Amino acid sequence: MGKKLEAVAQYGEPEETLDFHKKKKKNKNKKNELEKEEANNLKRKLEQEENEIVEYNKKKKKNKKKNSEESVGVLEEEGKKQESENDGKEVFVSGNNINESKYKALSSFEEAKLPDEVLQCCKSFSKPSPIQSHAWPYLLDGRDFIGIAATGSGKTLAFGIPALMHIRHSVNQKTTRRVNPLCLVLSPTRELAQQIADVLCEAGKSCGARSVCLYGGTSKGPQISALKAGVDIVIGTPGRLKDLMEMGFCRLQEVSYVVLDEADRMLDMGFEPEVRSILSQTCSVRQMVMFSATWPSSVHQLAQEFMDPNPVKVVVGSEDLAANHDVMQIVEVLDDRARDARLIALLEKYHKSQKNRVLVFVLYKKEAARVENMLQRSGFKAVSVHGDKAQRDRTNALGLFKEGTCPLMVATDVAARGLDIPDVEVVINYSFPLTTEDYVHRIGRTGRAGKKGVAHTFFMQENKGLAGELVNVLREAGQIVPTDLTKFGTHVKKKESKLYGAHFKEISVDAPKSKKITFDNSDED
Repeated sequence: MGKKLEAVAQYGEPEETLDFHKKKKKNKNKKNELEKEEANNLKRKLEQEENEIVEYNKKKKKNKKKNSEESVGVLEEEGKKQESENDGKEVFVSGNNINESKYKALSSFEEAKLPDEVLQCCKSFSKPSPIQSHAWPYLLDGRDFIGIAATGSGKTLAFGIPALMHIRHSVNQKTTRRVNPLCLVLSPTRELAQQIADVLCEAGKSCGARSVCLYGGTSKGPQISALKAGVDIVIGTPGRLKDLMEMGFCRLQEVSYVVLDEADRMLDMGFEPEVRSILSQTCSVRQMVMFSATWPSSVHQLAQEFMDPNPVKVVVGSEDLAANHDVMQIVEVLDDRARDARLIALLEKYHKSQKNRVLVFVLYKKEAARVENMLQRSGFKAVSVHGDKAQRDRTNALGLFKEGTCPLMVATDVAARGLDIPDVEVVINYSFPLTTEDYVHRIGRTGRAGKKGVAHTFFMQENKGLAGELVNVLREAGQIVPTDLTKFGTHVKKKESKLYGAHFKEISVDAPKSKKITFDNSDED
């Protein structure tokens, strides 16, 4: 080896060695050129995608204006369309006699001409929300009503204030103390039922209206005692309410004001038999109110059967599947095994202060417990809400999250819809939900009340069947569609499942009805 080095020093490198170094240098230059070209291509691709989004939004705005102009004549006959005075959202109204002056949308609480004690709960608001301003004139006039509005739209008071007026009117006609309820509100989950009860109990204080909340997962004793004492409003989940009816503690024959809240969710959870049974026990002369985030055929059929033939229908925004445009959606395609490390990295970015509210959604209750423990071991203060937790623990966890004491929460879809959780800055979908509709409602927990939000979603190989629908949701909201996502295909299949029907699309009336099913890892409520 020493002699070789001396020879190189004296005579220089052999010719083949020089050729090797030349080739190596050439290959290195070629590699650098390829990397540079690849970087330029990626840059051009990103610029192209951004331009496509801009063009898409321009085209969408143009088509929207065109469709609006073309539909004016039809809407004047079948309904009306107007810009909401509150936040600029489009509001569509259809039904008989809707152009009468008494049904004009309210621009202030004073226009409702309601007693001060009824409006006491609205003092912290400057004016009615779009759904309230359009719903109250019809509901206060006793009309059957269908409201299609997203979570966080103020719908609890939209049906709650008319409920209080319904009770007030009935109490004025009856001097004896009421035992059986006058109003019934059905909710798909216990958390949503509790939230509605909190609002209606507070609103009813100044009016003397008494409420009780009936839900499973807790003792029946206090609920039975409240029913025996006499109540005006019953708020409950279908399962617990039906149990107490069968035990003879809850009699609905005097109920003349019925609300089905989150009707689409209720039917998808398999509660249709219970809902039908409960409605059949209410007063035959009743006012029916249905609120839903979407308008699938199953909800349509129920409305046709139990409501007036010509109910008023108010749609705030759209009854089709669409995400909140105030939420920046980021979808990341990755392997299942990479999720834990990626979640920690995202929390170090989005939750660095550990003071802002972040919601992490998972699919299964066992997964929720595992992720909660993993986050706690990683130094994050986290709580969780899922079906395996006792009701007291779930309520406590929600309270800590709302107060900001523990602003990081892991949740199954039980907390995805209806719950009033203010100021959630970031939603992270650790597991993609079973439907894109649930995806839309999950990310709707942020970007509320005009604020901006971020939704970061993990999408895996096993979710590829929903890729097409997710691409549509992203495009509709003007979001960037990752190339990795389009590799799964962009075709939307109209497939059905026992639990979720046809993924919330309009389906044939002959389609199989939802059944209440359970499986080991599911989150059943």
